[in-house]
Amino acid sequence: MGDTNKETIDSIEAPIYLKYNFTAGLAPARFLSHLKKGILTGQRCPKCDNVYVPPRGSCPACGVATETEVVLGNKATVQSFTIVSIPIPGNPIEPPFIVANLVPDGANTSFIHLMSECVNEEVRIGQRVTAVWKPEEEWGFAMDNIRYFKPLDEPDIPVELIGHLSVNGEEG
Repeated sequence: MGDTNKETIDSIEAPIYLKYNFTAGLAPARFLSHLKKGILTGQRCPKCDNVYVPPRGSCPACGVATETEVVLGNKATVQSFTIVSIPIPGNPIEPPFIVANLVPDGANTSFIHLMSECVNEEVRIGQRVTAVWKPEEEWGFAMDNIRYFKPLDEPDIPVELIGHLSVNGEEG
């Protein structure tokens, strides 16, 4: 009946690779063109005044077109973060490392990026960070022109003010 010499297989390794093509609309295309020049931008809603980064072309809250471009600086505030302890294929940073939601100065929304040059256990919500860009000759139409963000020696932003400050640090 049964062959007692058969080996039981309880797992297999089968990597899956997914490739995506991305066609940027007008707002993301302008955003990526600015990134190629080393400039981080957002778009301001004419109705509620929120600045979205990356720009979407319309305000998700008001439903109106956003065409006014806002140049944002290299500084941001940590809105949330996680310590990644498993390796990610193609990522040059060895675990453990930080992935954070960062709100750039002058914007009301966050984007996800890496943090480095930090002690992972000392990263905190409200912490001030700055962009570390790749050399200009390596810039393309991609967010990875910014290698990572690193902590600044600046006071933390209170949690309730993250995403509610203007470029000059005033409530907006």
